[in-house]
Amino acid sequence: MAATPALNPEDVRRAAAALHTPDIDGWANRFELLSDGNRLRLLLCLHHAPDICVGDLAAALDMTGTAVSHALRLLRNQGWVSATRDGRSMRYRLTDDTVHELLHTIGATHYHNHTGAEEER
Repeated sequence: MAATPALNPEDVRRAAAALHTPDIDGWANRFELLSDGNRLRLLLCLHHAPDICVGDLAAALDMTGTAVSHALRLLRNQGWVSATRDGRSMRYRLTDDTVHELLHTIGATHYHNHTGAEEER
């Protein structure tokens, strides 16, 4: 298929320059992962309640532990979430700064403890 002739070559040049934005495919992948409502809700929970275990996440999300574990595995593979062992359970937290900022952009807040102090993420 032949390309459409340019009406304004300068506009074409400026538009094509935008395609040199770093990591377009990486951003597309981020948006794909964020487009799933359950994963987005899970990320919001992790943002507000860092170091939460799978069972508590499942209860908060009204999902099965298996579904939560599957979503966490996808997010861990992307480097968005990390886990630490706490006895027999694993505790999860959001670790990707870009996703953290995106969550703030959509209105996510941090948990404030009973003293009013913001909890660390």
